Amino acid sequence: MSAQNSLIPLLGGGPDPEQLLHVREIPAREAEYAPWPEWAHPDVVEAFATRGVREPWRHQVEGATSAHDGAHTIIATGTASGKSLCYQLPVLDEIHRSELRDRATLAPNGSVALYLAPTKALAADQLSAINALKLPTVRAETYDGDTESGARRWIRDHANLVLANPDMLHYGILPNHTWWARFFRRLKYVIIDEAHSYRGVFGSHVANLLRRLRRICASYGAHPVFIGASATAAEPAASFGRLIGAPVRAVDRDSSPHGSTTVAFWEPQLTGMKGENGAATRRTVIAETSDLLANLVSSHVRTIAFIKSRRGAESIAQTSRRMLEDVHPSLPHRIAAYRSGYLPEERRALETALRSGELLGVASTSALELGIDISGLDAVLIAGWPGTRASLMQQIGRAGRSGQDAIAAFVASDDPLDTYLVHHPEAVFDLAVEATVFDPSNPYVLGPHLCAAAAERPLTDEDLDLFGATSEDLLGTLCEQGFLRRRPAGWFWTHPQSAAAMVNLRADGGGPINIVEAESGALLGTMDSPQSHYQAHPGAVYVHQGRTYVVQELNEQDHCAVVARAHPDYYTQARDVTQIEVIGRDVSQLWGGVLANFGDVKVTTQVVSFQRKAFSSNEILGEEPLELEARDLFTKSVWFEISPQLLEAEGISAEELPGALHAAEHAAIGLLPLVASSDRWDIGGVSTALHADTGQPTIFVYDGHPGGAGFAERGFDAARIWLSATRDAIAACECESGCPSCVQSPKCGNRNNPLSKGGAVAVLSLILQQAGPAADPGASDPVAPPRPQPSGGADESPSSSPTRLAG
Repeated sequence: MSAQNSLIPLLGGGPDPEQLLHVREIPAREAEYAPWPEWAHPDVVEAFATRGVREPWRHQVEGATSAHDGAHTIIATGTASGKSLCYQLPVLDEIHRSELRDRATLAPNGSVALYLAPTKALAADQLSAINALKLPTVRAETYDGDTESGARRWIRDHANLVLANPDMLHYGILPNHTWWARFFRRLKYVIIDEAHSYRGVFGSHVANLLRRLRRICASYGAHPVFIGASATAAEPAASFGRLIGAPVRAVDRDSSPHGSTTVAFWEPQLTGMKGENGAATRRTVIAETSDLLANLVSSHVRTIAFIKSRRGAESIAQTSRRMLEDVHPSLPHRIAAYRSGYLPEERRALETALRSGELLGVASTSALELGIDISGLDAVLIAGWPGTRASLMQQIGRAGRSGQDAIAAFVASDDPLDTYLVHHPEAVFDLAVEATVFDPSNPYVLGPHLCAAAAERPLTDEDLDLFGATSEDLLGTLCEQGFLRRRPAGWFWTHPQSAAAMVNLRADGGGPINIVEAESGALLGTMDSPQSHYQAHPGAVYVHQGRTYVVQELNEQDHCAVVARAHPDYYTQARDVTQIEVIGRDVSQLWGGVLANFGDVKVTTQVVSFQRKAFSSNEILGEEPLELEARDLFTKSVWFEISPQLLEAEGISAEELPGALHAAEHAAIGLLPLVASSDRWDIGGVSTALHADTGQPTIFVYDGHPGGAGFAERGFDAARIWLSATRDAIAACECESGCPSCVQSPKCGNRNNPLSKGGAVAVLSLILQQAGPAADPGASDPVAPPRPQPSGGADESPSSSPTRLAG
């Protein structure tokens, strides 16, 4: 390695370890400054100056001026690029000037602003930053689930900058808008922080929530300017415009300085042990990342390790602490886990310890990917692909925020996409970041929001444009189902219960499950209901801040899981079986002997057992059956029907076909995030040599959310690119007959059997040959879809399969 990679030895294993496949240097960037805008009040400028901001960066002035001029604006620049000043400057300027006018006229009608963040932690961090400016005219307060009831009325009546989250806006503010009437009449700005995090079904919910907000504001005569802050994203203006439902101006040229970052691509070594079906196994991403985190912390390098799962964050922190016990007794206590589901006081204490440097290392879910101020970090570890290139860059940017050089390592997990990316770094660094994928017109999302909007204020014909072209038909369906009633004045909610309760912004049905300790009765944390069959079933291992428990009982009726303290030397993984039924085809394309489809399906999933697996090797230690109810999911899917005669002509025998389709399906699920901003756990799949609905050998890949999340549709649109990368990833894998890095899946309901690695390459090559080149998207003819029949077939499902919602 070159001298510029001198940070690599900090990871351990010497300057050029075998696991290191690629190093990329992100060069340091010089700052571009601009003068403060003339419209900015001197008091506000002075407040920023006292906090060390003597001269803003160019993009900060551009973003602030755009919003000040009245344009809905999105600032899409890198981590630590000072996006907060872009919205703080126009917002605080407006509040300060209006308060001074009020004092002069003795008429308390000053302007107010609403700040929305996806997490409470981010809102609390923003409140600290605003209070540090010490502007006497600014009365900023957080308004969320942790706010004491006694303080809420004062905030409604007196705060001029309210910091909340989408959940509180949905459940607490909009349904009670008459209490907030004075606030809404004066609302000048709405800030949407970390706007890139609103994707998939969550993004679809928030898009409709913001349309409801705009509608209520208009009813009070207010038309606020929306300001978004986002990580670097493709087409930020189009994305943010779709989120708020209005045209947007983008500021996306980053002029902030940043230290250089050395990015390492790291692949764990093969263990020499055999896993399922005799395939070679690699050291797990959790074990590998724990090693790296322990190495860095033992050198007193302040480090954050990101992983997607709660259990993974707990396991990394726990394992790293054990490793450091032999290094120095003071070190294990300087590592912690951070994730959602913790109680508020736990989160606040961890954030404080991380900022102060008391914690040297933290293993976190994406909760700390967002813009919480944790400057001073020197290193970032990313355990497994985070889902998008934008998210990867956001996580990498968490280190080096104070201007120092930093190191980041992407540690590949046993997953086809991870394997592909560590061997093809150009797919990360040389391609543009993804567009944010969400669909506000998803009927399973839009329907409940129309009910909530009608409960807030009866819907009228004038509101239909705001909610999109499909809203009128959907209103008719909701009337037929008895949720709404049509009157000459519009559509009315007629039920005594809350319409907001029909919507769960962050999960798809069921409400949270409380995790309760059996011995003390203490509430340890919460879990979304769709996860409960997979992570809170009887016998499941639950980890909380390094303490391990085993689930004794899952009571879905009372929304609780009872756990007992234990010390297992394994983790648990649920297994399920899946059936899929074709409901209808939205579009079909004929590629020679292959019919490519996108449309509606019904997926029935049942968790039937769980496995105990060894931490370091993933070795299966045992399996036990479970008796849990099946769940139905009505969603969107992409699927490929292949002519049996064509398969036979290509030499793919009837005996090999099930394993070939199965392996191709697994790998296709793993590679879909390459073209869609999903991750493997958002999507599922089924393959069968003879599907009852299609009458053909068929591969399905579907969205794991009611009504779809846009991922399968993106896969259909980019099928040639997606399937080409899938075939190449399988062919390039160094294993003999298939492994978790190419065709095996960690969540296969059929125990990864049968699988044919060579057959998968042959099937995908055949589909691509029939499809023609990727540059020719029109090489197909529409096909009239046949009438669907009942179906069978089963394999892999996403980790949450919620029940159908109204709509």
